[in-house]
Amino acid sequence: MEKAIQRQQEQEQLKNLIIEQSRIIIEEEGWSALSIRKIADAIGYSVPVIYKHFTSKDDIIEYFTKEGFELLATQLSNAIQTDHAAADKINRIAKAYWAFAFTHQKHYEIMFGLGIPTCEAIQTVSEKRQTSDVIYSVIAEAVTQSGRTDIDIHLKLKTFWSIMHGLVALELLSNNQKSIQPSDIMKDAIDGYIKSLIN
Repeated sequence: MEKAIQRQQEQEQLKNLIIEQSRIIIEEEGWSALSIRKIADAIGYSVPVIYKHFTSKDDIIEYFTKEGFELLATQLSNAIQTDHAAADKINRIAKAYWAFAFTHQKHYEIMFGLGIPTCEAIQTVSEKRQTSDVIYSVIAEAVTQSGRTDIDIHLKLKTFWSIMHGLVALELLSNNQKSIQPSDIMKDAIDGYIKSLIN
């Protein structure tokens, strides 16, 4: 029994080693440089050993994608813990989203490599759904507080995500913005978005 437990612990340690080495390669060289062979060489194991834990490079990418969405959902949730009006919460979520993209650029690149996820993709991955649910709940709260009945909350969710992803892609990823503080363009866009909900 002890040997089985020890073996399991060793396998878990090896999996963690693979993940951490993958993280180093991604941070230093980018996603395109990641390969099973490079990971194996870096940690001193054979390629088949890596395949026991991850069936392919795509499997490793999926791990980091889920990790990224879990981190994003947590940061967005933390941003709205205090008791504020819904409009203020939307601002806080936008700032938290920007800060996440700034501090976790490699995660963000792979999470949104093909643009914002579709509704179908959100429903099939729990980590994506958590992120979507946080944003949706705040938008729904703002709509309720406004008393309006003519707003499609799902549409407004997609609009919010499109605004944020577009600004991050244009300003932060392509222009290498160095400030964690949101740009004036983002502030202006979110102010306009909030007005579309509450006016």
